[in-house]
Amino acid sequence: MKRTFDFVVAALGLALLLPVLAAIACAIKTTSSGPIFYCGVRVGRYGRPFRILKFRTMTADADRIGGSSTPTDDPRITRVGAVLRRFKLDELPQLWNVLRGEMSLVGPRPQVPWAVELYSEEERLLLTVRPGITDPASLLFANEAEILRGSSNPDQTYLEKIHPEKMRLSIDYVKNRSFLGDMRILLATLGVVLGRGAACPAVPCAATNRDTSTP
Repeated sequence: MKRTFDFVVAALGLALLLPVLAAIACAIKTTSSGPIFYCGVRVGRYGRPFRILKFRTMTADADRIGGSSTPTDDPRITRVGAVLRRFKLDELPQLWNVLRGEMSLVGPRPQVPWAVELYSEEERLLLTVRPGITDPASLLFANEAEILRGSSNPDQTYLEKIHPEKMRLSIDYVKNRSFLGDMRILLATLGVVLGRGAACPAVPCAATNRDTSTP
């Protein structure tokens, strides 16, 4: 059911959002040099690497001049990129990853290879499911970039202040996931993006799945 739902929603989403996607692509191309999309390597289900698709929000040479964690005040972020990041519009192309079966609408966020190499044995449980566009951890840390603001080493700050709680929430999601729970997370995500919700309610969403898990 989950895979069928993902496929149908991703296909419909890409079709309905085509004008929006085209407008964003034009804005990126006309305001900064470089490609329209960012295709970074992430680790997916069973540890298989794949290319995650996002709208480019940073300068073309961003990977060479900085780390993978991005604070709000990162000088690599473009003007258009700042707007896309604020409203999570840079994530829309990941519907293509969902359509291809590399990702799910809801699931632990995919990590870069160096972060996965640091996983504990328990954390490797996250590699047994498809990574997702959103999950309880993503909602709780919707202001992640703001937490990293001012850090001289954003990657290290991420590992110390964000990573442990994200892992705990992601592991809890995998152990207690359900289709109903996924629907609640999607609605909470929509609320956060539209500015009508808060990040915190996403945590109880995971907890409410505890008695109805569907491994």
